[in-house]
Amino acid sequence: MTLAAATELAAATNENLANLSNTLIYSAMAVYTLAFFAYIAEWLFGSRSKVGRTAAALTADKDAKKAAAPAVTVKNAGGTAVLERPKVERPKVVTRAAPGSRDVPDGPGAHGGDEQGDLYGRIAVSLTVLAFLIAFGGVLTRALSVQRAPWGNMYEFNITFSTVAVGVYLALLAMKKNVRWMGLFLVTTVLLDLGLAVTVLYTASDQLVPALHSYWLYIHVSTAIFCGAVFYVGAVGTILYLFKDSYENKLTTGGKPGRFATSVMERLPASASLDKFSYRVNAAVFPLWTFTIIAGAIWAGDAWGRYWGWDPKETWSFITWVAYACYLHARATAGWKGRKAAYIALIAFACWLFNYYGVNIFVTGKHSYAGV
Repeated sequence: MTLAAATELAAATNENLANLSNTLIYSAMAVYTLAFFAYIAEWLFGSRSKVGRTAAALTADKDAKKAAAPAVTVKNAGGTAVLERPKVERPKVVTRAAPGSRDVPDGPGAHGGDEQGDLYGRIAVSLTVLAFLIAFGGVLTRALSVQRAPWGNMYEFNITFSTVAVGVYLALLAMKKNVRWMGLFLVTTVLLDLGLAVTVLYTASDQLVPALHSYWLYIHVSTAIFCGAVFYVGAVGTILYLFKDSYENKLTTGGKPGRFATSVMERLPASASLDKFSYRVNAAVFPLWTFTIIAGAIWAGDAWGRYWGWDPKETWSFITWVAYACYLHARATAGWKGRKAAYIALIAFACWLFNYYGVNIFVTGKHSYAGV
């Protein structure tokens, strides 16, 4: 085979892989849409279903009979021993929103605690896993089509970011964490992210500019994507914390929230649990974000001959770092826990979003490649 024929064959193969990647991304969006409707069913119909109510009533009746059962009597030679049946109760998770203010139990989750809702939720999670695998295949084939890491432009960054965000969610579920309440909000924003990627941000497969040909691409950009995905998960928890905290405050002051608000909020974890979840997520990934900035500086030294030049992307990465550092410091200060710290966390995530979208689209700098 001649060199020209081999080159033509390689180009055709890369084009086919790029087309396959696009097909997989669209297929993932279709499955995510099905998961979205399954999550909607989990939230809206789970606790209202006749099957769910009947199952809950039967379970309660069964537990009541067990509690009322007589003691077990065992006859021994020369005497009688009475063994009392121990009363078994499910542990009740109670968290405190603020010292001395209120005790609020964690909600049962998005499904409302009944069998029908749980079925919808399991279907939704299964569809999410399937969509995640398809999207991962789309990212992988995109990488194979250009024979490099698929992070050379915003389209590639978007499809990778959404895939990693879903991966973080599924990993938390695999670790038996009660985060299924996040599924609906996650899938909704992932669909928006992928829709933006395939319409506005789409860029055909192409090679990188010379400055990006470095092993630091795999280190710096991969950690940036992972940090952004985890920051996003923390932001979802923070937003839901603010809503749940307002709901609990209204109940504490004698208010009566609407029927819809009650249906949704009672199935979320307590505000204190949401607050703790968001804090732990952000605190866990903050050191990795610090490493991301340091790795970027080292890469800049190799590529451009200077470690820091206050490029717009570098500047906003540092602003994001400062904002999350302020949030963590506020959480360590007793007077800034709760809602005040949550507002700082959302400001920090907004800085990350602007660093990702705003700087790349509206600001020109050394980090501007392939148009977007």
